[in-house]
Amino acid sequence: MRLDELAKEIGAELVGDGSVEVNGVNTLEDAQTGQVSFLTNARYAKQLDTTKASAVIVAPKTRAAGPGVAMLRAQDPYFAFQKAMVKLHGHRKHPFKGVHPQAFVDPTATVGEGTTIYPGAFVGPGAKIGRDCILYPNVAVYDYCVLGDRVILQANVIIGADGYGYATNGGVHHKIPQAGNVIIEDDVEIGANSCVDRAALGSTLVGKGTKIDDLVMIGHSVKIGPGCLIVAQAGIAGSCEIGKYVVMAGQVGIAGHLNIGDKVTIGAKSGVMSDIPEGRTVMGMPAMPASHSRRVYSIFTQLPELLERVKTLEQQVENLTMTGGDEGVEVV
Repeated sequence: MRLDELAKEIGAELVGDGSVEVNGVNTLEDAQTGQVSFLTNARYAKQLDTTKASAVIVAPKTRAAGPGVAMLRAQDPYFAFQKAMVKLHGHRKHPFKGVHPQAFVDPTATVGEGTTIYPGAFVGPGAKIGRDCILYPNVAVYDYCVLGDRVILQANVIIGADGYGYATNGGVHHKIPQAGNVIIEDDVEIGANSCVDRAALGSTLVGKGTKIDDLVMIGHSVKIGPGCLIVAQAGIAGSCEIGKYVVMAGQVGIAGHLNIGDKVTIGAKSGVMSDIPEGRTVMGMPAMPASHSRRVYSIFTQLPELLERVKTLEQQVENLTMTGGDEGVEVV
């Protein structure tokens, strides 16, 4: 399509020749003539001078690119990039419609109109799948679990496996029946190889519009609010309550029965062992306010030098004690 047409579609101001034809999106480094690129991270700004793209999507005050490169200035360049990707590339086209013959859907389950279920997927008794969902290969939706509309489950996602619940008596771990289910609300996407366990009682809940990355573990009876972002290898132990628009970076671990407030951000590899009030940004292990964690880390990296200073001071104190005076004491 023409650049002036694309600019209109993505809500950007065009600076340059609008008659240029474009057919795809690529990185600043790899883009060629006829492709659109984008700049959303300042560390790549120097590539504006060398890119071969026909146009670049940028923020309003970003400097111009090299000669012959048009600028598509948008208030939210990353969102404009997303719209350009949809317009020029589109989402994945499915090779078939409906339920593939090699998928298994229990006769008592219900599947909404427009839903696509790939080979190897399993939908158990009494399960309910909403409209326009996508279940990729080897997804398992256990009995009586519920998916809303437009839910996407990437390959090998497991919804409704038994929660990790045991009562230990006399050194023996006795399994607690997991009699609840899982409810996934509208517009949720869950990445490959992630698991959402069913509740022992009641429902494990993933709120509307939440996006979950690959290899994420969500324990039984967890409640996750709408609009959350949960990145790869995060783990949430049972009975936690996660608020709205919470962001969890990679490898975050959350202990059981905690409350995480709305709009909390948790840095990568953080270990959360206590409740977090609304709006906080935390990081570290154990998780603590981000500003404090940065100070702790800066000191942590100096521990070898600090240890040597302590040893030197200890030796000087010992020498002072033995001599009974302050001769030879050197201030460190």
